[in-house]
Amino acid sequence: MSRAVRRRAFLKLAGRVVIGSIVIYGSPAAVLAKLGQPAGPRAADADAHPPGYNPKAHQWVFIVDTARCIGCGRCVRACKEENRVPMDPRYNRTWVERYVQTADGELHVDSPDAGIHGFSSFETNRKYAGQDITKAFFVPKLCNQCENPPCVQVCPVAATYKTDDGIVLVNRDKCIGCRYCIQACPYGARYLDPDEHVADKCTWCYHRISRGLPPACVEVCPVGARKFGDLRDPESEVSKIVAQLRLYVLKEDLGTRPRVRYTQLDEGVR
Repeated sequence: MSRAVRRRAFLKLAGRVVIGSIVIYGSPAAVLAKLGQPAGPRAADADAHPPGYNPKAHQWVFIVDTARCIGCGRCVRACKEENRVPMDPRYNRTWVERYVQTADGELHVDSPDAGIHGFSSFETNRKYAGQDITKAFFVPKLCNQCENPPCVQVCPVAATYKTDDGIVLVNRDKCIGCRYCIQACPYGARYLDPDEHVADKCTWCYHRISRGLPPACVEVCPVGARKFGDLRDPESEVSKIVAQLRLYVLKEDLGTRPRVRYTQLDEGVR
């Protein structure tokens, strides 16, 4: 058994003894059973990047155009397949919400199975049957990679951290599954991996962007609603969008300084 495996198993067990009164994780036998399991490829440091990649040379930004999003769900599926996220709709690194405003001024939200299969028409959706709908639009959501991330602040073992290029990641070797970061995230962007019992979330496909590839969700979007790039490059599409358009972020008043920006965002969503 490797030193890394023993260390991870010890940290998990110790952490659950200290703060396990908050959440029950399982029997002692189940915890000890992990001692004989080798660390898989996902247990390595998430910030491993190819030689020659300089994190300090980049300032990544993610832009979402809600006016373009058609709610097809391809982004959700691509994310799950690329990052081995469980197909169970309770676990998502990204998801799509539909906002529907009715004549009475109410704003309703639905996101069936995180939007992975798209959305039913209003005529076939009982929730909106007989309603006079005045406006409807889709809002893709994901980790905001906050400049002031509360998830980093609350992690008791420094498993959640921020890289030099501003991406918030989780070291799965260090994570003890205490869920503090999940509770601290005001955007609901984190979940506990049901298989490894460690925190997981969107990384903007760090393994791809550090190799010059776009995030999987950006690559598959058929209408260009998701855009990603480097603000250090003045000729990049995102740099031009930032310079020309007014952009919005979610829950700006919290002071987390999200780095996912929206070109159009209804006041009811913000």
